[in-house]
Amino acid sequence: MSQPRRIFGTDGVRGTANIEPVTADTILKVGCAAAHVFKNLQQKPRGRGKHQIVVGKDTRLSGYLLENAVSAGILSMGVDVLFIGPLPTPGIAYVTRSLRADAGIAITASHNPYDDNGVKFFRSDGYKLDDEIEAKIENLVFGGEIEKIRPRASAIGKAVRIEDALGRYIEYAKSSFHRGMTLEGVRIVVDCGHGAAYKATPTVLRELGAEVFAFGVNPNGTNINLDCGSMHPEMMCQKVWEHSAHIGIAHDGDADRVLLCDERGKLIDGDDIMAIVSLDMLRTGTLAEKTLVSTVMSNAGLDVAINKAGGRIVRTQVGDRYVIDEMLSHGYNFGGEQSGHMIFRDHSTTGDGLVCALQILQIMQNTGKPLSELARCWTRFPQLVTNVKVREKRPFEELDGVLDLLKQAETDVGQGGGRVLLRYSGTEPNARLPIEGSDATTLETWSRKIAEAIRRQVGA
Repeated sequence: MSQPRRIFGTDGVRGTANIEPVTADTILKVGCAAAHVFKNLQQKPRGRGKHQIVVGKDTRLSGYLLENAVSAGILSMGVDVLFIGPLPTPGIAYVTRSLRADAGIAITASHNPYDDNGVKFFRSDGYKLDDEIEAKIENLVFGGEIEKIRPRASAIGKAVRIEDALGRYIEYAKSSFHRGMTLEGVRIVVDCGHGAAYKATPTVLRELGAEVFAFGVNPNGTNINLDCGSMHPEMMCQKVWEHSAHIGIAHDGDADRVLLCDERGKLIDGDDIMAIVSLDMLRTGTLAEKTLVSTVMSNAGLDVAINKAGGRIVRTQVGDRYVIDEMLSHGYNFGGEQSGHMIFRDHSTTGDGLVCALQILQIMQNTGKPLSELARCWTRFPQLVTNVKVREKRPFEELDGVLDLLKQAETDVGQGGGRVLLRYSGTEPNARLPIEGSDATTLETWSRKIAEAIRRQVGA
């Protein structure tokens, strides 16, 4: 299969709804192919009767279109569909495991605007697909083989709606919070971004005893992520101030990520969360291998704080699937991204914004410290990001003097724990140069030298 036909990105199939590849025709074929692949991964169904695939979604208008398209494909291959309706992506992964289904499908475009949509898959154990399984699905979609292997009419699957899916996820999320501990007296602002968590997160927090001020909980199909949620956390921060809340919680559209706000109205991002949680887990001896997994985008100050406490950081390329893969490969139990994807493998198989918020609330309750004090556990290094517009993306090793300058810069800023990154943007004609270190003047000097060398040779 040629590269232009590839439809799977780093997190499933995604694009503008009703435009290829996110059309009813293509998603129907994806449903057919996925059903065939999952059915053959395990010849015997995990439950009684036929093989089963869970289908959930976020609150986008186009979710109705794609839900029907993918389910039609699945049913045509003799596999049953279990509809669970709007539910956070981590909830779909959990319900897939809970119902012992053969796979799960989340219809979502996460933090993207409402006119985007897509599908992403979970295996029976709740983890995302590996590249080999995605390749099998793609080959079936584009190879035409699927047309020859459809079952007879008597073997077509059936669809049922699972009424207690939300309740299952709510109880699961609550189980990640210490039994016997409550949130009595805690005032919490929640912004669900008019997305998939609009019922789950406020309900869980209220059932644990918190006083909740909920926003972004009136989805209409087109307002998901619109000037709200973790993509626009300024509203959350303002509401924390207005309601004198102890914490603010903001989700993206499918609630697999979270950003927080402390009681003073200051934004708490994924790096802050990783510092707070990792240091607490190091203190309690619960951080597996004393290792945090993060991506190359996390601030270098995080390394300094974790190393000082006796731990270490392993970094991956950007994308929560790469974080999860690293965790699975080496038995690590906590990792995340600066954007707010946090994976607690002791509780979940994927990023879960609600479970993450509960872990922070648990630390606040255990220590008796406000979030602003907890967030002072580390010092963020100054960061300078320079974008150089380029006319071509020649390998950096072919550019005269650039690698030498990088090595000199790394030696200079690295003495204080800083670092230098240089890469081409995957979507824009830019060379991106983030430099972190303890001295802002040093960062400016090296950024200017390296940028000038790139601009002189391939600048637009």
